[in-house]
Amino acid sequence: MKSTNIMIVGVGGQGTLLASKLLGKILIGLGYDVKVSELHGMSQRGGSVTTYVKYGEKVYSPVIESGEADYIVSFEKLEAARWAHCLKTGGKLITNTQEISPMPVTSGAAEYPTDILDTLSARGVDVDAFDALTPALEAGSQKAVNIVLMGRLARHLGIDDALWLDAIKTSVAPKFVEMNLKAFEAGYNG
Repeated sequence: MKSTNIMIVGVGGQGTLLASKLLGKILIGLGYDVKVSELHGMSQRGGSVTTYVKYGEKVYSPVIESGEADYIVSFEKLEAARWAHCLKTGGKLITNTQEISPMPVTSGAAEYPTDILDTLSARGVDVDAFDALTPALEAGSQKAVNIVLMGRLARHLGIDDALWLDAIKTSVAPKFVEMNLKAFEAGYNG
């Protein structure tokens, strides 16, 4: 069995690390060999954060090179554009339509691109773009965007939602379980 390669990309504070840990836990529970690696930019200052998750019968390295990702899950549109080159032909880009301005944009030195998703689609990228922020807020917090996106990924991967719900219950602080369950179900069923 070949490995499946997933990149989870976002900016610091969005919960990419929790998302990758939940995914890794579920995949290990399914009997796969799993490797997870995290790259932190200026994550505490809203910089780029990238997590690699590889799974299969036997996985030797967690690193995903350009053109190797089966899935990229992006927590915001500019990160989707930044990492789209890593997607393999026939891969899927799942992205939140939220825009989080990087420092050059907030300082006025640059403008946030307005046509990111159209440009990616025109290049032949299979884009599943949706608003993950609204269902996260409806679940209880914008911090639940990560779990909404994991719900969407789980649907694409064909992983039984019951496994995710159990992983959330055992991995998230009790006071946040209900919110995260709602967020996951919104992404999975949305």
